[in-house]
Amino acid sequence: MRRENLYRACMPGVELREADGDTGMPTMTGHFAVFNTPTEINSSREGRFMETLAPGAFTKSIRERASQVKVMFNHGRDPQIGEKPLGPIAELREDETGAYYEVPLLDAQYVRELLPALKAGLLGASFRFSVVREDIVDRPARSAANPDRIPERTIREAKLFEFGPVVNPAYAAATAGIRSITDEIMDVDAIALASPILLDEERTARARVFLTRALPGQGEQDEREDTNSPSGDIPTAPEADAEPAKAHLARTGRGSMYPGLYGPESTRKPSWLL
Repeated sequence: MRRENLYRACMPGVELREADGDTGMPTMTGHFAVFNTPTEINSSREGRFMETLAPGAFTKSIRERASQVKVMFNHGRDPQIGEKPLGPIAELREDETGAYYEVPLLDAQYVRELLPALKAGLLGASFRFSVVREDIVDRPARSAANPDRIPERTIREAKLFEFGPVVNPAYAAATAGIRSITDEIMDVDAIALASPILLDEERTARARVFLTRALPGQGEQDEREDTNSPSGDIPTAPEADAEPAKAHLARTGRGSMYPGLYGPESTRKPSWLL
């Protein structure tokens, strides 16, 4: 089981409270993590197991490094917004439900552009963390939450790095409010790292196409012409430069998520898509 640089998303996770100050901007509130909720993680990089966040998992991290935790949209990977902060953390604590936060949103244009999606409840919450302490049961007893008896991990302590709203993909079951998005994040990184000679604009375009294709509800965008490409084609790398990325995708078995990025691929849906 992977322990470093993990990403989890939950739905809904984000609410807006009307402005009570002079800026006219609302406060973003919610829980980016939920306690005592066994969730199946099925990841090419993390493996398959049940994961539960125990109460107290974030207590030490919040106490020791709350001032270092950042609040960003899509983990700072949005092509337009990047790593710009959405607002200061006014409150960060654990309650009986999970990890609770309050973030007064900045009065900035890039934040205002997110308000319609936030108000409509279209965005989930996600956080990046590393596991500090955990309990692992390799051969658990069969249960309603774990009928296949896959390994179970209970996270006792986690180091929190950042959290914020994300364009949250669907999860496999309506009752599973948390899932791993580590694969998607790392796959985008792998594409960029595999093509070091590409211009930044091309990397950005490629990452944008990946996110558009990977996230449900965005299918209609697949048919639109790329405004940065006169022919409407998806920008691609020279064949020689594409080979490292092809090899990486073949090794990880996730090339099927990238139709159109490096030529024809299988159109198999990822397991977490409905």
